[in-house]
Amino acid sequence: MGNQLPLNLPVRTATGRDDFYVSPSNALAVAEIDRWRSWPSGKLALIGPEGAGKSHLTRVWADDAAATILPAAGIEGWQPDPNCPPGNIAVEDVPTIAGNAAAEEALFHLHNFVLAEGGRLLVTGIAPPASWRIALPDLASRLSGTPALRLAEPDDALLQAVLIKLFADRQLVPQPSLIPWLLRRMERSFAAAGRIVAALDAQALGTGRSIGPRLAAEVLETGAEQDKEA
Repeated sequence: MGNQLPLNLPVRTATGRDDFYVSPSNALAVAEIDRWRSWPSGKLALIGPEGAGKSHLTRVWADDAAATILPAAGIEGWQPDPNCPPGNIAVEDVPTIAGNAAAEEALFHLHNFVLAEGGRLLVTGIAPPASWRIALPDLASRLSGTPALRLAEPDDALLQAVLIKLFADRQLVPQPSLIPWLLRRMERSFAAAGRIVAALDAQALGTGRSIGPRLAAEVLETGAEQDKEA
């Protein structure tokens, strides 16, 4: 069969509560997110490796708490409006603004205003807040004092669920034997799962081949998944 032109179908990422698989590796984090009304300090830092599900769980929380989600990189220039309390807020990828004075100042004011008004604040990053290299001392101290909850690397059950979800997001139906095959051979991380599924998608589109162990073996052997982002 000749090569086929890739169609570049959109990836429809499922981010609802029913799409978030709970396993022993993330059960504590999910339980704490569910207790958001009782966070002792009114805030929580959700941390974990790339692709661990931080964004998905943040969206689950935002739906439950009627919260607004802000990317830290877009917070620069934010100013409190005394006539419009912000409610519950999630700020994602806070370490990305380290050293950006204007963004750090904006997050400092947002942090204080949300908590003063009785709202809840969720912040996310890969490592614990104390390592975020925030330059503004007052913000650094507040973030360092934020209780942190880590999403761990996946166990077998969770990694299997993540692979199934990633294929479904791309509207792909792999051969039934593929996921057990991958679980025995792939790097055990969420980021690797995303790269492998993206690489298999691209290879299948380009060659017209079915997505199964044989194609996956070629992808892993050639390192093609290292060039694909989840």
